[in-house]
Amino acid sequence: MEDLLKLKGKNIVIMGVANKRSLAWGVAKSLHQAGANLIFTYRKDRSYGKLQQLLEEHNFEAKLAVQCDVNDDESIQQAFTHIGEKVEKIHGVVHSIAFANAEDLKGKFVDTSREGFAFAQDTSAYSLIKVAKEARQFMTEGGSIVAMSYLGAERAVDGYNVMGVAKASLEATVRYLASDLGKENIRVNAISAGAVRTLAAKGVPSFNEILHKIEETAPLRRNVTQEEVGDMTLAIISNLSRGVTGEIVYVDSGYNIMG
Repeated sequence: MEDLLKLKGKNIVIMGVANKRSLAWGVAKSLHQAGANLIFTYRKDRSYGKLQQLLEEHNFEAKLAVQCDVNDDESIQQAFTHIGEKVEKIHGVVHSIAFANAEDLKGKFVDTSREGFAFAQDTSAYSLIKVAKEARQFMTEGGSIVAMSYLGAERAVDGYNVMGVAKASLEATVRYLASDLGKENIRVNAISAGAVRTLAAKGVPSFNEILHKIEETAPLRRNVTQEEVGDMTLAIISNLSRGVTGEIVYVDSGYNIMG
C-alpha cells in the first residue's frame, strides 16, 4: 500500500500556486512529502517571485518553474514543450486555476456580461482542455490529471455566480477528457474541495457564512484544511487510485450530502 503512494522520481506539474494558502500549495506540500519532482508553472514575474519565496521558506527544490499563461494557447504549448524537453516524461498534472472578474461575483448572476462569462469559462474550464492536450504527448507511461472544483458547480451558492457555471463546465470537461484519454492510460479527475481560506475564496461575498454553515451542518462538523485537500490530491495522482477516472471527489467534511 505504501509503495502505491510513493511518487519518488515522478514528474508532476503543478499549476496555480498563488500563495501559501492556495490549494495548489497544499498539493505541492503533499507531493513533496511523497518524493515527487515538482514542476511549477506561473503566469507573471510577480507570481514567480512569490513562488520562489515559498520554496525558499519551506526548503523545497523545484525541478522546474516555467511561465505559462493559460489564456494563451501558444504560451501553454511552449510551456509544456519546454517541460518535455527538460524532463522527457510527465506523470501528473494538477490544474488549480480559476478566475472571474470581481464585478461578476459581487453583482447578480443575471447581470453577468458576455465578456465576463467567456473569460471565466476560458480561464477556469477551457484551459484544462488545452493543458491536457499539450501534456498528454509527454505522458507516455500514462498518468493522472487532477483539476480543482467546488460545490458551486452543482448548487447555486450565493456570490459564486459565474464561477459556479465555469466550475460546472470544468467538471463536464473532466468527464469528457477522461473518456478521450483513458485508452492512453491517462486518468482525469477533479477534487471538489470544501471551503478553505484561500485568497480566491475571499472574493466570494458569502464566504464567511459558508464556513459557519459547514461547521453547523457537515457530518464532520468542521471545515477541511489545505493539507486534507493536498493529501487527497496525492491519492488521486498516485497509483493508489489507478482504477479511478472521470470522477469528482469531494473533500468537504461530507457537506455535499446534506441536501
